[in-house]
Amino acid sequence: MNFSIYITGLMMGLSLIVAIGAQNAFILRQGLRNEHVFAVCLACAVSDAALIVLGVTSLHQIARFMPWFDPVMRYGGAAFLVWYGAKSLYSALRSSAALTAGEAKPSSFRQTLATCLALTWLNPHVYLDTVVLLGTISTRYPGQQASFAAGAVTGSFLFFFSLGYGATRLRPIFSKPSSWRMLETLVAFTMWIIAFKLLGGL
Repeated sequence: MNFSIYITGLMMGLSLIVAIGAQNAFILRQGLRNEHVFAVCLACAVSDAALIVLGVTSLHQIARFMPWFDPVMRYGGAAFLVWYGAKSLYSALRSSAALTAGEAKPSSFRQTLATCLALTWLNPHVYLDTVVLLGTISTRYPGQQASFAAGAVTGSFLFFFSLGYGATRLRPIFSKPSSWRMLETLVAFTMWIIAFKLLGGL
């Protein structure tokens, strides 16, 4: 285990996953309502772990047999991150949304888990972040992909459980639109930094 590469994987995983999307908003909402929090966090973390491992192992093998695949994914991923960052910055400048817990009646465990899995496995951004981007970044560390993947998986578990169980403390913060704008701005610059590292070959 290479600790420095493990930390790199951890930080890369956290940087990608912090972006506010349907999945994270759902976890926040469940945390605010204190409904099936453990199951939702575990389902998201395990799903992410499976996709990260798939990306790290499969993309490395593909790159060996198709040398052109790595640069295509690297530049394509960087282009997506630049676009995603611009989208987040636009949202930060124009959005006035705020997170609300809602007063809807409690959902059943089965319904909640099904919604959680759908938001995870039916979201194309999840595959791009975990399989393509993290898989591509891991090829920069020949022979140390396991350390990178372990760090990224740790980041997923840390983020999802912190998000779910920390939602109560976040409620007064994210009830303000300005908080969302600040977070979206941070996401935008984070995406651009990762894109720059991808283009620079890390």
